[in-house]
Amino acid sequence: MAHCPAVDVPEDQQLWIYCPSKAGAYVMTIVFALTTVAHIAQAFIHRKPYTVVIIIAGILQTLSYIMRILSIENPTSLGFYAISLVLILIAPIFTNAFVYMVMGRMTWNFTSKAKIGGVRPWRLGLIFVLLDILSFFVQIIGGIKAANPKGSTEAGFHIYMAGIAIQQLFIIIFFIFALSFHRIMNHEGGKPKMAYALLYTLYLSLLCITIRVIFRLCEYAEGAKSPTVSHEIYQYLLDSLPMLVALVSFNIIHPGVVMPDLQCLACFPKIW
Repeated sequence: MAHCPAVDVPEDQQLWIYCPSKAGAYVMTIVFALTTVAHIAQAFIHRKPYTVVIIIAGILQTLSYIMRILSIENPTSLGFYAISLVLILIAPIFTNAFVYMVMGRMTWNFTSKAKIGGVRPWRLGLIFVLLDILSFFVQIIGGIKAANPKGSTEAGFHIYMAGIAIQQLFIIIFFIFALSFHRIMNHEGGKPKMAYALLYTLYLSLLCITIRVIFRLCEYAEGAKSPTVSHEIYQYLLDSLPMLVALVSFNIIHPGVVMPDLQCLACFPKIW
């Protein structure tokens, strides 16, 4: 077997249970950094300050892999290892929140009554963002506990699983609102093609987040000894890749292009 510094340490200091790929971590750092820089540029070009939410998602994803690289190079440092794990667990919550915020603005711009099921767009956004914050705090508590291999790892997994299960429940409820919005657009007619393109981008992002949630639920259902925990490839394919797709999809179909006017900002004074 090839020499692997990350696991070739005294057992009582070992944090990694497999040999992590430094090359893979470098690749993910670069691609997440590129999409994040693109989002920052688009925020300035289209003058959309609310897109700071998805910028934060990109920054956290990038930082998680930077910390991963540092952890691989310093395999006995609990700090680098724990920060990397916590960041990659919570970063998708911000992508999720961005989807909720965009839907609120789409409701204002592309429905004649600016309502979905009798709910005003600012209330729709506020409700789901607050629910997202709730799941965020549950997940971060679980993530911190799970990140310490010498602490309450199993309890941390269970708390984190509860948090992402709550998040997925809210996504399902939100998806029902999104379908209702879709029907309203079809019924009213005359909507620009880009409005539908952005809506399909929201659907794609929700699908990516759902894939990632299902993966994490399956991963932690068996605890720290789960095969998906001990094989790095699953994290790349079922966690990081879906979240990268979600971020890049908003680079391609950017809300600032679809909704270029600034009138909507005045409609959300209590949120952003």
